Amino acid sequence: MAAFIPYGAYWSTPFAKWQGSLANLNAVQLAAVCGKQALAARRVPLEAIDLAILGITNPQKGSFYGLPWLTGMMGLDRVPGPTIQQACATSVRALQMASHEVRDGSSQCTLLLMADRQSNGPVIYYPDPTGSGGYGITEHWVPDNMAHDPYAKNPMIKTGENVAARYGFSTAQQHALKLRRYEQYQEAVADDRAFQKRYMVEVPLSDSRFRKVTGTLSADEGVFPTTAEGLAKLKPVLEGGTVTFGGQTHPADGNAGALVTTRERARELATDKGIEVELLSFGQHREAPGYMPAAPGPAAAQALQRAGLSVAQVDAIKTHNPFAVNDLALAADLGFPWERMNNYGSSIIWGHPQAPTGLRGVIELIEELVLRGGGVGLFTGCAAGDTGLATVIRVTDSR
Repeated sequence: MAAFIPYGAYWSTPFAKWQGSLANLNAVQLAAVCGKQALAARRVPLEAIDLAILGITNPQKGSFYGLPWLTGMMGLDRVPGPTIQQACATSVRALQMASHEVRDGSSQCTLLLMADRQSNGPVIYYPDPTGSGGYGITEHWVPDNMAHDPYAKNPMIKTGENVAARYGFSTAQQHALKLRRYEQYQEAVADDRAFQKRYMVEVPLSDSRFRKVTGTLSADEGVFPTTAEGLAKLKPVLEGGTVTFGGQTHPADGNAGALVTTRERARELATDKGIEVELLSFGQHREAPGYMPAAPGPAAAQALQRAGLSVAQVDAIKTHNPFAVNDLALAADLGFPWERMNNYGSSIIWGHPQAPTGLRGVIELIEELVLRGGGVGLFTGCAAGDTGLATVIRVTDSR
């Protein structure tokens, strides 16, 4: 049995900038608000959902209860399911898990909810009576983990430098890619954001207790205007390096959701029954310690091999690209021009809230393929711990 995403039965919020409009809103509660509204707008009967998966990487108050709390707030308090975390690859891992549940008959309709907030991350205290003076250890969840991989012993940015050195990528090459990605994003916001409005939902803004609505977030917040002249003024972050602030993404907040179903249920729930979206395969890879941006290439190759396809048969590629070197390395590995990847934008432009990032990328990939009249799409990206996950999808348009 194959697994499908009902066309249109997915959504993403705009991504808000670090310490921006969503900074004070609990990510789990906000995902419940947005998810409930999105399902209702798409006329998805709640009784059709028999499993759910919550992806979240930054703990929120109450998130110990995870998925049951979230689905309870959405009126799905009899729907079981796990809460998962695989850093930047959480979305693709959730898609893979849902696909397996559908394929083995355990679920007919699985709801994915990816929720995260990089802003105001938790500060965790780990007691240690044997420590100096009896003091424990304090961890600032978001910045401390960006600054230090406990196994590879490097900050995240060093992985970008390591891959740049392995392949010989210069700052100029990275900036050329970043400028191209910004130009592609402009296609998504052209004509009053026509492309984004195919899938994006508005976020009702409120006080931190969700009692009083104070406004609406309708579009991405924190996208930096990018020019060749501006990029040329930037210096590498690390002395002797090549990666500038212009050659990487920025932290963000937001959420996304989707359904994964059987073919029959997908036809019932699709907003356009003439479009079919099939999840063909998945691939994963772990790179040498400290070389995270190189992991998406082997993961993508594995996914393509499992789908029985070559890169020449791929019509569109979407990536999670926290560094410009991600896409440069992927292009070198696959022999696919980086200029043709990531039409309509990617995480290096619209930001990176962690768990929702990959699902938004997959959603945009689906919509790009629909505009092409169908085809094969590849999504791949890296994750903390020098890992990569990828998925191959096929969109068929029989209208």
